Amino acid sequence: MKSILAVIVVILLSILFFGRSNSNQDELVFWTLQMGDFAPYMNRVIEKFEAQNDVKIKWIDVPFSEGEKRTLASVLSDNPPDLINLNPDFSALLAQRGALYEIAQENTEQFNKSIINSLKYNGKLYSLPWYATSAVTIYNKELLGGQKVPATYDEMAKIAPKLKAYAMLPNITENDTMLRILNKYGVEDINSEQSIEVFELFKNMYEKGYIPKETVTQTHREALEKYMAEQIVFFQAGANFLNMIKENAPSTYAKTDVAPQFTGKLGQNDFSLMNFVIPARAKHKEDALKFALFLTNYENQLELAKLTNVLAVNQQALDDDYYKNYNDLMSKARVISAKQLNKIEPSLHTARNQKEINTIVNTAVQQILLNKNTTKNILDDVSKKLKSL
Repeated sequence: MKSILAVIVVILLSILFFGRSNSNQDELVFWTLQMGDFAPYMNRVIEKFEAQNDVKIKWIDVPFSEGEKRTLASVLSDNPPDLINLNPDFSALLAQRGALYEIAQENTEQFNKSIINSLKYNGKLYSLPWYATSAVTIYNKELLGGQKVPATYDEMAKIAPKLKAYAMLPNITENDTMLRILNKYGVEDINSEQSIEVFELFKNMYEKGYIPKETVTQTHREALEKYMAEQIVFFQAGANFLNMIKENAPSTYAKTDVAPQFTGKLGQNDFSLMNFVIPARAKHKEDALKFALFLTNYENQLELAKLTNVLAVNQQALDDDYYKNYNDLMSKARVISAKQLNKIEPSLHTARNQKEINTIVNTAVQQILLNKNTTKNILDDVSKKLKSL
């Protein structure tokens, strides 16, 4: 009798164990980057999708600082998440390594076409956009001194002598800022005549004192501080920075207005993006794709945009009145930002050694501003270093 009971117990435990194991395998695992503050929204969307599709989703929110490291480890394993929220730069690196699932073009109908084109790698698509940001020009009306708000970097340099403060702190030695500016001019070869002209533009402003000496080292954070202290006229940033200015420098905010971001000769705009990828080894690729398209449908995009002040990537959402009408500074910035997404090509594509490339270019910017050699000679050296990579 005892032996029979023992067998029954073993069978029951096996059923419980394997049943639980299969249940976990059937879960769609979804990773986001630092979206915990919007848990009520995320949970609502997940619950709605689960109810409509009979799919169980396990949502894990990963800190920004750990996102790339944990993702790289997971996609190389046999049990990666099914859907991961990443930035396009790291997504491109994973695509280069063959670690991502290719997404068919017919799944992109709901998105802004320019954004989709910016995500393609070798003509193929390995990610879908989730949300975007596009900086505007925040400026001090009083310090502008009656001048027309410039549309390009060249126009800004021309009116710089007439301004009542430094024109801006362009943070051109931070991350890939200078490369993004070159991208606005359509520069493909860093040692070309057009590239030299762009570097010379900033060198000239630096030598004449139109931009601060700290430009060689300081970042976006210091630029914000200088704007709030009314030491610079123009500050290029996302609309969310207006809240910081309003809270920390109300007197400056009272003199503030917004305009489109500065462009180069192409008239194209810069933008940043967060996207979704599906690992090549994911177990639930079709459901993951379906969920990504659900997260980016008109209704869910518009709700997320209103909660966070990010830009939708769903074209129907971008055509909504929310992005057409404004009645205050924040909503004006939002309308300008959304309109800028209609002209964002050609886009800057990430290379395998992007961090090393940024360091080489940013060191060159410092050398050029400090007149360590001729711009041509410095860029000759940069070109050689980039080729060696």
